[in-house]
Amino acid sequence: MRLLGATRHASRPTVIKRHSVFTRLWHWINVICLAILLMSGLQIFNAHPALYWGQDSSFDAPALSIGAMRTDDGALRGITRIGDLRFDTTGVLGVSGPRADRERRAFPAWATLPGPRWLAMGRQWHFLAGWIFAPLLVAYLIYLVASGQLRRRLLPRCDEWSRLGHVVVEHLRLRFPRGEEARHYNLLQKLAYLLVLFGLAPLVVLTGLTMSPTMDAAWPWLLDVFGGRQSARTLHFLAAAALLAFFVVHLLLVLVSGVGNNLRSMITGRYALPPDHALPKKKETRDDASH
Repeated sequence: MRLLGATRHASRPTVIKRHSVFTRLWHWINVICLAILLMSGLQIFNAHPALYWGQDSSFDAPALSIGAMRTDDGALRGITRIGDLRFDTTGVLGVSGPRADRERRAFPAWATLPGPRWLAMGRQWHFLAGWIFAPLLVAYLIYLVASGQLRRRLLPRCDEWSRLGHVVVEHLRLRFPRGEEARHYNLLQKLAYLLVLFGLAPLVVLTGLTMSPTMDAAWPWLLDVFGGRQSARTLHFLAAAALLAFFVVHLLLVLVSGVGNNLRSMITGRYALPPDHALPKKKETRDDASH
């Protein structure tokens, strides 16, 4: 009876406080802002669906372009070019709508904000969300440093690097930490969050500012840092694509590692450590030892 009671007690998860109120508010506001930024950004990109490198646009040789062309039978096909490579992306990029009524459109209407072609409104949505996202990002980075959260929760420890390969393999196998091991972020999580918070997100903000003539007049050094307005536009697009990839992977991991527990931690701040299913060892007695 005592062993059964101890087993039940050991299997009961420990509930910890994982996220502060500020972190939770910042997270959910950013979910909305980033959705608006992505969809309105695709609307803006649709107005000129090509990327270049340098200060000026070399329209004859874009680094990337998404367009369409008509075949010999008159059908409209989506064509995506990356350098000298060309791909048929009909049904995904380049054209939109049913076969009989296709239109040239880099990204389809369901992926843009607003849905119809409306560049001016897309810009307004983009700037509104951007001027909320950027100050909140700065505020959160300051909070991480000032509160000590950066040092305690995100900076890797020296002894963690030797287990990086093991952590990667465990994630690929969809095996996640349990018990006390789940109390802290592992090295892979720390590196991912550091890359997003101190790399990709600031890069999106700074390259976005570089594309603004007003900001260029105030901070002309931005053009030098990013190699010109067209280079900044290309980096802005690539960084946004990397952020989208991160959030897709992040969402999938939330779903497979315990969606209810993960959502609760980001809504209430409370997180239940997944119990370690290893049974406690039976205490050795004199009779056991004698055998």
